[in-house]
Amino acid sequence: MTGEIPPLGLPRINQIGYVVRDLDASVRAYAHRLGVGGWQLYTYGPSLVPEMTYRGRAQAYRMRLAFTWWGDLQLELVEPLEGPSVYEDFLRAHGEGIHHLGVFVPDFAAAVRAMEQRGYQVIQSGRGFGARGDGAYAYFDTAASLATLLEVIQVPAERHPPESVYPP
Repeated sequence: MTGEIPPLGLPRINQIGYVVRDLDASVRAYAHRLGVGGWQLYTYGPSLVPEMTYRGRAQAYRMRLAFTWWGDLQLELVEPLEGPSVYEDFLRAHGEGIHHLGVFVPDFAAAVRAMEQRGYQVIQSGRGFGARGDGAYAYFDTAASLATLLEVIQVPAERHPPESVYPP
């Protein structure tokens, strides 16, 4: 087909992200109804993520996150708290549900360049959330071709300790 976007060339999907209205209730539901647990909960905002963008400009936002592993797939639940964000956009347009597919990348800058070369633009990003100031993420609007957003994630070498865990 002419005009077709070349394949993304990403190794595999590592994460499925859901946007929820109540993080605590959602974590409990996943733990009790599906047996998915070992959740680590965080609040991300400017104090933990010093470089944040939304729609092409510097923009602070805050959200609560919960992470766990389901086999070799990471599940992430996101509750938006304040500031404009792709999470708020999603809740307004769709309600709760699957928000993004995440791919762990070894070279964040190269992954962003590769996505941009394929015609996708960063719609939200953050950098510096690791305990050593590393770690980065960027969301791309791939909804027209994949029916969801795609997130590239450079996992930090070391995370900050979670605020809480569930079950305790």
